[in-house]
Amino acid sequence: MSAGADPSPYDRIARLYDPWSASVTEDIGFYVEEAVAAGGPVVELACGTGRISVPAAKAGVHVIGVDSSAGMLEVAREYAAAEGVELDLRLGDLREPPVTERVHLVLIPFRSLLHMTSEAERLRALRAARELLAPGGRLVFDVFAPSAGDVEDTHGLWLEREPGIFERADWDEGERTLTLSVRRGEEASTMLLAWLSPTEWRLLLDRAGFDVEAQWGWFDRRQYSGGEDVVFAAVRRDA
Repeated sequence: MSAGADPSPYDRIARLYDPWSASVTEDIGFYVEEAVAAGGPVVELACGTGRISVPAAKAGVHVIGVDSSAGMLEVAREYAAAEGVELDLRLGDLREPPVTERVHLVLIPFRSLLHMTSEAERLRALRAARELLAPGGRLVFDVFAPSAGDVEDTHGLWLEREPGIFERADWDEGERTLTLSVRRGEEASTMLLAWLSPTEWRLLLDRAGFDVEAQWGWFDRRQYSGGEDVVFAAVRRDA
């Protein structure tokens, strides 16, 4: 997950990212299933270190991965080589992805759209994703909004997320922003994220030219009932 403009805050933690996110595996099978069902090629925006792209490639899907962090892409290339697959990796911003191909599926996993901290940025990113899609193509992504418990349990605290890796969440519920910091020794970075309600995401998708096909409450495709992470599947609307 790396989505913003250069320089990317993920460059400073590119070698830390996979150990930091090691426990997050619940979405991988879901996105690989989506990629396999779509065929290929598939575009993954904010592909990071290849945690989705490499398993999708191993499943036989041609993946075009875009990320704004050169360091993260270097790790992704090493991961792909170690797994014996090829990825088409490109350095670029998800608001203006360096992709001329038109595909039937665009993925934006692991809450990467939360790096878009203004409505203008979010619309630009969603419209850019739409432009990559062939008629009838789909965009699939996930986002979250924190619960009161999330905020209470983590606000302002350095917590050991993985052995030797510490994470701090500073929440601003008024502005609906999260300042997220991570460190391991000298490796450290801080990034700003912003969240919306599911209803606001649906309105943005409509403005960006999408029809919402599904709004799931988790990666097992359960119906959204409120309070969970949200997984959207949206279809490009053609005039």
